[in-house]
Amino acid sequence: MRIYTEEIFGPVLGVVRVNNFETALQLINEHEYGNGTSLFTRDGDTARDFTRRVQAGMVGINVPIPVPMAFHSFGGWKRSLFGDHAVHGPEGVRFYTRIKTVTARWPTGIRTGVDTTMPTLG
Repeated sequence: MRIYTEEIFGPVLGVVRVNNFETALQLINEHEYGNGTSLFTRDGDTARDFTRRVQAGMVGINVPIPVPMAFHSFGGWKRSLFGDHAVHGPEGVRFYTRIKTVTARWPTGIRTGVDTTMPTLG
């Protein structure tokens, strides 16, 4: 689909289903854009592994839109970042580093492993 091959912004949710965690991680990492991604899980080990290995500039754990407050660096990796600097943040210090901002929320519950369903109210 065109929505998957182009970088778009707006109130749009693109969903691509895969069979397992490794395939999902590979799908994200091989994409030409790397603005942001989210993972919904109750498993802290899975969240930490995803956060460490995913190639995206903004990562959400149990939050649907991983955009931090404006004083944090905002922007993606790969073709999602235009120019040499991110939009916000003290770029003079971070010029030669790769910034990854992680926003996480942990609901109560037991450790159940990877859950690939979209959470809903109801």
